[in-house]
Amino acid sequence: MTEQTYCDRLVQDTPFLMGHGRLSEQQVDRIVLQLNRYYPQILSNKDAEKFRNPKASLRVRLCDLLGHLQRSTERDCQEFYRALYLHAQPLHSRLPSRHSLQNSDCTELDSGTASRGLSDRGPVAFLACLGLAAGLALLIYCCPPDPKVLPGARRVLGFSPVIVDRHVSRFLLAFLTDDLGGL
Repeated sequence: MTEQTYCDRLVQDTPFLMGHGRLSEQQVDRIVLQLNRYYPQILSNKDAEKFRNPKASLRVRLCDLLGHLQRSTERDCQEFYRALYLHAQPLHSRLPSRHSLQNSDCTELDSGTASRGLSDRGPVAFLACLGLAAGLALLIYCCPPDPKVLPGARRVLGFSPVIVDRHVSRFLLAFLTDDLGGL
């Protein structure tokens, strides 16, 4: 199977992007501004003003922008997808061309985007995990150094420095020694 170019993807995704309520006016403005500021050869100031004109409807401006990009180079289409990823990541992940790329196992066009994405669990899950880790560390710190109390805890903490940053690992390694007075 031939590799799908960014321009081909843009042609495939245009009807989806033009759907009602897919992109907000602020998202379109941010995408236009990014293409204009960082890549003025993609969108000139005159083009950017045309695509950000508040007198025209959002659908007309978006249609003009996508048509302009479809007539542009491959690099211009690639930068549009980069801007779309930055300013409308949930929409970017639902694009029809991305689903066809995933189904055909041809994901090298977007390599690295999944590894940089954050977990969708949110800040509450992060705080819960952080609280659990801090509570466990406090429990182990406050427990007497008697090996009969928590015999497996020292083995678990022995593997923790492999994962944790080197500045924190020296404090965790202190719990593995029998002499806690070294802190």
